[in-house]
Order: sequence, then structure tokens, then C-alpha cells
Amino acid sequence: MAGMFIDVQVDRAVAADAALAKKLVEVCPVNIFAQDADGRLRIVEENLDECVLCDLCVQAAPAGTVRVIKLYEQ
Repeated sequence: MAGMFIDVQVDRAVAADAALAKKLVEVCPVNIFAQDADGRLRIVEENLDECVLCDLCVQAAPAGTVRVIKLYEQ
């Protein structure tokens, strides 16, 4: 489920990679990402609209694997 203004989509391969998941958790200033006990990435739905569009998650992951979607522009 997307936030009211922002949605974040992460490719399954990235979400399953514990090292990339940790990196995404570390770079996000508003805690949109969390890492489960098994290392998988989880999107914290209630924080989606806190996104400041800093682009750090997009830069931290392989090209095209993390997408920040502005729902208000659709």
C-alpha cells in the first residue's frame, strides 16, 4: 500500500539482499526502510509520506532497482 503522496518500490532481488537492505536502512533519513530478522528489507508504510525526496535510496541501490514515485504527479 502506498502513502498518500509517495510510494517506494524496491525490486525483490534488492529486498532479499541483506547487505543492500542494510545500506538502504542506513541511508534513509526518515526511516522508510527497516530490516527484518532474516535480513530482508521491509518498507515501513506509515513513514512513506515522510519522504523528503533526497534520492539517497535510489543512489545506494543498483540503477533502476529502487523507485520513488510521486503520487501527486500522476
